[in-house]
Amino acid sequence: MYAIVDIAGQQFKVEAGMEIFVNRLAAEKGAAVEFDKVLLIDEDGAVKVGAPYVDGAKVTATVLDDTCKGKKVLVFKKKRRKGYQKCNGHRQYLTKLQINTIA
Repeated sequence: MYAIVDIAGQQFKVEAGMEIFVNRLAAEKGAAVEFDKVLLIDEDGAVKVGAPYVDGAKVTATVLDDTCKGKKVLVFKKKRRKGYQKCNGHRQYLTKLQINTIA
């Protein structure tokens, strides 16, 4: 059984027991969060597709870590023939979730 869920503006394919990284959420470590923007549910071949969301469907998750950092993103700027080069970078903050149930 899996579901496609809209979390913080991004879509994720989730299953029970799965751990995922999402954009930072306003939730503390150990808190339980619910997502009701479920786009699709597949229960052993029986597919329910929402328009735009499936009615009554919920995905519950637990926050494992709220201060993870993603991979480094490098931003390189250059103007040719002018001698201008600039390199910046940052690491995005992420939240680690463990999916508990799909209902």
